[in-house]
Amino acid sequence: MSTNDQVSSLTAGKLLSTLKRIQPLNLNDRLQDVLANIESSLEEDLSVDQLAQLTHVSRFHFHRLFSATFGLGVMTLIRRLRLKRAAFRLAYRAGDSITNIGYDCGYDSPEAFNRAFRKHFGLAPSDFRRSPDFSVWAQHYDPIQTLRNQHMPAPLPDVTVIEMPAIPLAVMPHRGNPARLSHTLQAFIAWRKRNGLSPSHSRTFNLVYDDPNEVTDDDYRFDLACEIQGELPADFEGMESRTIPAGRYARARLQGSDDALERLVHSLYAEWLPSSGYDLADFPLLFERVRFFPDVSEHEMITDVYLPLASER
Repeated sequence: MSTNDQVSSLTAGKLLSTLKRIQPLNLNDRLQDVLANIESSLEEDLSVDQLAQLTHVSRFHFHRLFSATFGLGVMTLIRRLRLKRAAFRLAYRAGDSITNIGYDCGYDSPEAFNRAFRKHFGLAPSDFRRSPDFSVWAQHYDPIQTLRNQHMPAPLPDVTVIEMPAIPLAVMPHRGNPARLSHTLQAFIAWRKRNGLSPSHSRTFNLVYDDPNEVTDDDYRFDLACEIQGELPADFEGMESRTIPAGRYARARLQGSDDALERLVHSLYAEWLPSSGYDLADFPLLFERVRFFPDVSEHEMITDVYLPLASER
């Protein structure tokens, strides 16, 4: 059967994979497939041989090729991504045992997990859980964010303009250094648990006032919020009442890591808004957290971004 006959006889769902066999992807595209495979398979056993097969490159050269292209060794990347999820579970999921977190990261014993985590974060997992310290975060994860931003396809926002009703919120404001946002998030999660406001029946929002790259640490503002019915619960220390105003919003959905949020927001402001015919309303940018890391893998996260709109120009 000729190539043309092959293509014409395919269902739409099989077309892409067959075209890849007929016209193999270039090397950069194949390496991007490796990245995507790693992101989606962190809970599985990942071997260099298995990943090398995706690039059709000998395993004897795959290590060097991956490092030369991305500036980070493949097993280093896998280890850091697994330990990142472990750190988030330790900090924000008090019900997850340290032993199970270690096993889920691929470590055969609590001792092995303890050694790896201490080497990475400078603290034992139990100490990190009591007082999370993300001060070493940048040195380990800035290279991963750079890798994602430079080599993973940028999200193309599919924007829908919607009418949203007013939504009453319980808000825990964060003011000051973005590096301490994790402590505010811990307090917010604990408050929600005490008051029975589970994300399964209470929507979760962030009110995003500032770009951390454009303001000083002292001036940074970011609110953690959840939907409530009626008044604030009696246990309201550290909380404020606020309402998302009813009105028109541009909504774009991101599936995947927060590392891509900045690019998505930039696309909304720089590309979508100027040609939309809308002006901006006097209310901050909103993120709605639909599916959470670390409850799901980073590639399974869902965040809806809302841009408040005024009347059309």
